[in-house]
Amino acid sequence: MTDRREFIRTAALATAASYSRILGANDRIRIAGIGTGGRCQYLLGVLNKAGGNQIVAICDVYEPRRLEAREKVAPDAREFTDYRKLLEQADIDAVVIGAPDHWHVPMTIAAVRAGKDVYVEKPVTHSIEEGPPLLQAVTESKRVVQTGMQQRSWPHFQQAREIVANGGLGQVTFIRTYWYQNYLLGRDTRAPIDSSKLDWKMFLGSAPDQPFDAERYREWRWFWDFGGGSLTDLFLHWVDVAHWFMASDTPSDAQAMGGHYVIPEWQWPDTVNAAFHYPGNFMVNFDCSMMGYLEGGGLIFHGTKALLRIHRGGFSLYPEQPKYTELPDLENVAQEVKSTHDGGIDHIQNFLDCIASRKTPNAPVSVGIAAARAGHLGNLALRSGQTVKYPA
Repeated sequence: MTDRREFIRTAALATAASYSRILGANDRIRIAGIGTGGRCQYLLGVLNKAGGNQIVAICDVYEPRRLEAREKVAPDAREFTDYRKLLEQADIDAVVIGAPDHWHVPMTIAAVRAGKDVYVEKPVTHSIEEGPPLLQAVTESKRVVQTGMQQRSWPHFQQAREIVANGGLGQVTFIRTYWYQNYLLGRDTRAPIDSSKLDWKMFLGSAPDQPFDAERYREWRWFWDFGGGSLTDLFLHWVDVAHWFMASDTPSDAQAMGGHYVIPEWQWPDTVNAAFHYPGNFMVNFDCSMMGYLEGGGLIFHGTKALLRIHRGGFSLYPEQPKYTELPDLENVAQEVKSTHDGGIDHIQNFLDCIASRKTPNAPVSVGIAAARAGHLGNLALRSGQTVKYPA
């Protein structure tokens, strides 16, 4: 065991030293994108604007996506269909992983073992069980891994956290989280998928073998083999904020219910409500529907002294009032802050800064694992129709 630990330590020091020489020689971080759909293209576009880096390779199992990514964000990048071949390239320093959920852990582990730093989208895991081996692999590798919890780099979220941490809300007992999107729009006008240009077997990966299905490929997030619906997508952003603000990151139990009301083709319900108890005497609730945009997404922290409404556009703080009201628009705001820009830009910059400094990023892999764990627990409750405790 001592020899093994010494080997890991020596290898890490050697890698860090060689990495410093590489950065010193090129003065640019060479980055590749894996799974170049819309989200990955956005992240690569932010990297282009940030500067100090170069997108040198892209990888996707679907040719039209590779061509689209090259045209939009990486005209000089080399193309790959197999991420393993990409990771063999010595001239790649870091990767951005935007592949479907069931690929996040195997790709991240392979990347850090290949000596690459990683930005991986949420959820970082596809099941609770994937968390410990992922954490071990990243810890042993000494690589920088930033997870897609960008609120942790957003200035107004950082400011609001200080308010909660300093007791500005009093005792917080209930946190409402919500997100509404409209997946009905454009369903009849979506571009067809050309299966002749898709490596379906590679897309499936660890998922059970099954014939090509355009809906499952296009809307993979809503099918259990590939994703976990909004509880491992949208909810993770907000539950991570709750974890961060409350300094408590593991629910003790979860309940959930949902219904297929407007999009019966999905396995995951289009409308859901879930509730989570946390040690420390507070609850987190999540309600979500995929049939309308109105109200968007956000969190409401209910405390004994004040109420905090926060979303990506800013936050508002309201002191508790002396009499009951049913007015939906609260009055007497004590503090109001507007966001000046997209915090995803700060999150990418934090990733680049940590690649250079070798410091821990704002949303390390442990943060991503904890957020995903809450989402997975909600899905276990949803599928079983029972209260699910953690640990079981």
